[in-house]
Amino acid sequence: MKRKFRNVLLGSIVALVSALVLFSLVGLPHARAQTQAPSVPGTTVYLPLIMGGGSGQSSKSYVIIGWNDLGMHCYDRDYSTLTVLPPYNNLFSQVIKRGDPPQLVSSGVNVSYSFPDNTYSAGKTNFWDYAPKIFGATLSLNVGLSGKGLAGSMDATGNHFVAEGVPVTEFSDSAPTTPDYFQLARMIVKDLSGKTLAQSDVVAPVSSEMRCDVCHKSPSPTNFRLNILQKHDNEEGTHLASQANSGNPVLCSSCHADPALGMVGKSGLPSLSAAMHGKHAEETNNCYACHPGPNTQCLRDVMSTQFGMTCTDCHQGGMQALANENRTPWVDEPRCANCHDTQHAENPGKLFKQSTGHGGLYCEACHNSTHAILTSREAKDNLQSIALQGFAGTISKCTVCHLTTPTSGGPHK
Repeated sequence: MKRKFRNVLLGSIVALVSALVLFSLVGLPHARAQTQAPSVPGTTVYLPLIMGGGSGQSSKSYVIIGWNDLGMHCYDRDYSTLTVLPPYNNLFSQVIKRGDPPQLVSSGVNVSYSFPDNTYSAGKTNFWDYAPKIFGATLSLNVGLSGKGLAGSMDATGNHFVAEGVPVTEFSDSAPTTPDYFQLARMIVKDLSGKTLAQSDVVAPVSSEMRCDVCHKSPSPTNFRLNILQKHDNEEGTHLASQANSGNPVLCSSCHADPALGMVGKSGLPSLSAAMHGKHAEETNNCYACHPGPNTQCLRDVMSTQFGMTCTDCHQGGMQALANENRTPWVDEPRCANCHDTQHAENPGKLFKQSTGHGGLYCEACHNSTHAILTSREAKDNLQSIALQGFAGTISKCTVCHLTTPTSGGPHK
């Protein structure tokens, strides 16, 4: 009798365990495991679960870390008269196979991006109506100048993945008339069989809040862009207003060089940055008068929120320094090395957004992008680091990528 009872009990246990294993394989393909960091008792680390065919959970797991290259991407909502920038947002990611040591992965996987609550841009801006005349490009709706849409595959480039020129706006599908400057992009990495390995939600900051309308209110009370062109005509002897009125919108960088667009401009004229800062230096020193903006407030990083730093703490010299025609916009930028030692600064000859460090990770992968250095004022900026390590701030917990905490060394050692 005892032997029969023992056999029945053993059979029940085996059946229960089998059911649990089957449930984990079939019912939780996108779950996250909670494991205790070996050398930090009581600390919960959230890691993506990787399923391994019929043999249960794989011994390997993956992490994807995503970021945007700038603290804010700007664009014009109306392209019918005057244009500064197209909708053009850049997304980056790196995929890490967890281990001791971890490995960056750039092959054998596919990385996709999407905007779950921002699936279209046509109608939120009239860019596609005027792109042929302004940029000489006939585009499908919701496809940007680089050929990327609001969802698709990220391109493998070296040790990272990139989607350049995504035409996202600050208007979500669920609230298409209310600006939300911190849109969320979802990045998903899958193996070649289509199984999800990891995913992350990353802020794609975007704003059309360049407040030219505050000062350029006349003569047209309804078209400040036309007012700007008329003022340019009066002061420079151009005929830009008539060009716009004839149905040919003006692209500023067609005359004034803008490296952001790869536009070389016309010889003898200052760059767009030099012209804009030089002309407006006599009017204001308020960066948010033109850069997004009183509502957007694109500077939201830890240095501003905790240490009281402002734009000009890094962009020193004010408007006149930015108006220097010997300066190359988007290239001659403030450097971390101006305040930090070499271990905590950019790679020689590279900007912060181009620099890599610990294990080949980009600086922005762990610290986030310029003007949004973690911990950010905006809750959405902090979502990824919270998901990866359980708290907001620089991604600093070793076991996000390592299986066990290393006994020596560190990201900046």
